[in-house]
Amino acid sequence: MRVVIVWVEDEVKLLDECKFFLEQEGFQVVGAMSYDEAIQRIKDTKPELLIVDWMLPGVGNGLDLCKINEREWKLPIIMVTAKSDEFDKVLALELGADDYIQKPFGLRELSARIKAVMRRSRRSTGQSQAVTEQAEGTINRGRLVIRPDSFSVKKNDLPVELTRTEFLLLWKLAAHPGRVYTRSHLLEEALGNAYLGFERTIDSHIRNLRHKIEDNQAEPEYILTVYGVGYKFNEEAIS
Repeated sequence: MRVVIVWVEDEVKLLDECKFFLEQEGFQVVGAMSYDEAIQRIKDTKPELLIVDWMLPGVGNGLDLCKINEREWKLPIIMVTAKSDEFDKVLALELGADDYIQKPFGLRELSARIKAVMRRSRRSTGQSQAVTEQAEGTINRGRLVIRPDSFSVKKNDLPVELTRTEFLLLWKLAAHPGRVYTRSHLLEEALGNAYLGFERTIDSHIRNLRHKIEDNQAEPEYILTVYGVGYKFNEEAIS
């Protein structure tokens, strides 16, 4: 079965050229030229991968699609853009993109990146299943209740809405209180090698996670920073 891709791109010539090449490579490509059209195409075709241009006409852009994808579809995404600043790449990755390719790019490079993202996505799906299979039921850590079987978290019996990445980070840390994890280790566990060289993106995810589970982010109860190394779950917070 061919991998179905929705490609959101308003440059018709680029979209047509890439679509022709990728279909020769065995992919099925459905084009969309705006944010609104992309939403409809995704609903209609149920793709396995999104390729999204950063700048789009209309009410939303590529980053907006990353945000809604993180909430609703959780599909792998490759961001395509003419932007070259490192900050832009980190921002795209932090908002949920799995890879980032800068225009102009070669068609063979594009194909290789798609195949790499799909491999990582399949490994990630297996890893998510492994979280459930390997976990010994519910994890109780102070006022937190972490359930790997449903990928859910409660604090004080109230649900806490976490992204997949935030859940994996919390589960990894909470499963081994007191153990120090480096940023590189957490990257590998929760995000994969698309983030290689961007270890500081972990800081952003931890900051978002703390915002959701800590009463006071300045004095965290659960996730502690080990300066110069990484993070650990506070063993004193498990009672």
